[in-house]
Amino acid sequence: MTAMATMTAVTAVINHSTRGDNISSNCITTQNLVVKVLPPVLIIEMLVGLPGNLIALWIFSCRLKVWRPNTLFLFNLVLADFLLLISVPFRIDNLFRGENWVFSDTWCRVNLFMLAVNRSSSIAFMTAVAMDRYFKVVHPHHRINRMTSTQAKWVAVGIWMVVISLRIPLLATKLLQKHKDKFLCRSFNHYKDIPPAIKLHYIVFIGEFFFPLLLLLFCSARIACILRQRQMDREQKVRRAVRVVLVIVLVFVTCFMPGIATGLAGMALKAVGADCAANHLAAQLFSLSIGFTYMNSALDPIIYCFSSSMFRNSLKSSINRLGLVDMRLSRRGSMTSDG
Repeated sequence: MTAMATMTAVTAVINHSTRGDNISSNCITTQNLVVKVLPPVLIIEMLVGLPGNLIALWIFSCRLKVWRPNTLFLFNLVLADFLLLISVPFRIDNLFRGENWVFSDTWCRVNLFMLAVNRSSSIAFMTAVAMDRYFKVVHPHHRINRMTSTQAKWVAVGIWMVVISLRIPLLATKLLQKHKDKFLCRSFNHYKDIPPAIKLHYIVFIGEFFFPLLLLLFCSARIACILRQRQMDREQKVRRAVRVVLVIVLVFVTCFMPGIATGLAGMALKAVGADCAANHLAAQLFSLSIGFTYMNSALDPIIYCFSSSMFRNSLKSSINRLGLVDMRLSRRGSMTSDG
């Protein structure tokens, strides 16, 4: 199934779920399994992700002297992760209170907006890094490879503008719902009639997974073909590119596939008019998949190390200064190129 066919089917499911006897607020329940399982998972991810991204931010800000498009996209990936690290503590607090949101409706919208922007921007900049590597290997003489750091900054600004504009509907929609004696702050709710802004949110949530996935798989396949065609003196460079793209694909699928799979399953259940028990199970599985989604902040430092020899060398130099070990710097990282 092509990405366009997938999006058409998803749109049909969303539209179908707004007709007839839709799932009402009577089906809203506290997700007890999520409340028990998810908080320790999120805490561990924060404890791993925060130091890794702080070190990455320090290296990018203070240690790197040469900024190339690849490095700039990685730096923006760090910035995207901090949106997550700022927002997750409020979700942890919410879960510890039995999924009772004690902050304002405004902050509920802002919190979910920041989490959504993190997901979208992380996917966008992962894809940008993979595409940069693809053009360097498969089309080495393409003018994209002559992109300056200033041009790359404008590309990054453009990515942020598109991501933020697509997620603004979350700020314009009331997301806080009263359920018994609790306030539930969720972006995926049981609506009798799904607001247009939330329909857009659903479509972006699905589209931003399938389109980049197709691009990443295409890049992987083309670089792998080049690996077989090139002569031995070019093979090491191409193998490095294959590793970079494969690491990005692995992180991408690990973090975002569970959420998209459980989300589509939940939409399908609503479309066929499943009972509250089935919808509740699907909702809990979707919420549990958030543990994988937020894992990207902990795994992104792996992408930094694989994608930039300058980043690796800066990290190794910093470790060497501690005097505990003596790590050898790569020759490529000591030169002006980044690979």
